[in-house]
Amino acid sequence: MSVRLRLKRLGRKGRPFYRICAMDIHTRRDGPAIEELGYYDPIAKDEAAQIKIDPERAKYWLSVGAQPSQTMRDILRKKGIIEK
Repeated sequence: MSVRLRLKRLGRKGRPFYRICAMDIHTRRDGPAIEELGYYDPIAKDEAAQIKIDPERAKYWLSVGAQPSQTMRDILRKKGIIEK
């Protein structure tokens, strides 16, 4: 099973909210996740409150071969979980 770290969209129209998830690559965007690692709120005014992620679990999934999506790669770099 191939696993990818990616975003799962929630929220209403015009007010996106995303959960950071480890998902099978064949699962649809809003489908069931293997594990939820945190959230990303792009509308939040406080930059510290925009992204919350469990760094230990993210590092675990990366260590067992999970590939981050491009957006997740940017988020992980921003939080210092992976190197630039």
